[in-house]
Amino acid sequence: MKIKYSSNKLEKQLTTPKELSKKFGTMAKKVAQRISELKAAETLEDMRSLPAANCHELKGNKKGKLAVDISANYRLIFEPCQNPIPQKEDGGMEWILITEIEIITTEDYH
Repeated sequence: MKIKYSSNKLEKQLTTPKELSKKFGTMAKKVAQRISELKAAETLEDMRSLPAANCHELKGNKKGKLAVDISANYRLIFEPCQNPIPQKEDGGMEWILITEIEIITTEDYH
């Protein structure tokens, strides 16, 4: 899958080992693993086969975005880059057609 980043600063934090370790400490390895998994996936649907990632659509004020687990509460948040976003008839995203995402942030939103 093709990955973009919402800012150059975020890209540096998530792709440079030194910055990754500085920002995330003990979670750095898990963050790097999730990004590797996203890159390796052909489509977002492939992420469903990784139970530990727990890839899921968000609700409420984060509707239209998705997340993967980094830790019990911490998430890597992203959204599809395609325009229009592939949709199912029920309104959910058509994951098998999503091949490009933009990582927006990492946060504990619980």
